[in-house]
Amino acid sequence: MTVKQHMAKVAALSCILCKRLGLGDSPACLHHPKTGGKRASDWDVIPLCHFHHQGPQGVHGLGRKAFERFYGVTEMELLALVKDVVR
Repeated sequence: MTVKQHMAKVAALSCILCKRLGLGDSPACLHHPKTGGKRASDWDVIPLCHFHHQGPQGVHGLGRKAFERFYGVTEMELLALVKDVVR
């Protein structure tokens, strides 16, 4: 599988946070979490809807730490969920 195919497969999952919160499926864009101050590779992306990605209560709206406190889940935990589903 190419990285492009992987990213398409992850985006097709819909928002992983909406699913975790029981909100059902919603269209997703891909979020690259930061690890060690660097943007993650295209193999380590999280599908998030616009609201949870760039909205006021999204990871970019709240900031990573506040986002993780607010939703009770870390970016790495969401990434692990994604990897489990994609396998």
